[in-house]
Amino acid sequence: MIGARSAIDRKVRPMNEIRSHDYVNHPYAAVRDALVKDPAAVLSAATNAAAARARDVAAALHVNLGPLDIGAEITVTVGEISEQSYTAPISRVTRIPIEWSAAQCAALFPVMKAELSVYPLTATETQLDFVGRYEPPLGIVGGALDATVGHRIAQASVHRLITDVAKYLREHVR
Repeated sequence: MIGARSAIDRKVRPMNEIRSHDYVNHPYAAVRDALVKDPAAVLSAATNAAAARARDVAAALHVNLGPLDIGAEITVTVGEISEQSYTAPISRVTRIPIEWSAAQCAALFPVMKAELSVYPLTATETQLDFVGRYEPPLGIVGGALDATVGHRIAQASVHRLITDVAKYLREHVR
């Protein structure tokens, strides 16, 4: 039957990919050093600063379902950081594996597995590239929600995260 999926196919759903990028107007070595020193602290500081600037927007992102207020603080785990050298046009790349999940009620939220790559654009500009994958929670219902609005919310959240990290680095790297 054309278009039919087996029970195995339905259970093994592909993870959804999200990409985002921004740049920092500081040399690669300074940006790399700030991120490598404590990537989780940079992510936390950037997102906390953004939340302080946009409390009304953050409040609007909560969903009330009866007595439940759905929203999530996340727990971030940073993997082993690697640095690789290449020939032109990109001479060096630092890769920072990142994974996050909801700190509470994790089964209601997607888990993100990603990599933040940092590399020089010029002598005074550094690129931040984010590539992540997530699987929607809640099985078929979560997949349907992701298809309608979830992926757009995830994409906007990641874009905002990378924008906030770049802004934080622009202001705090010397």
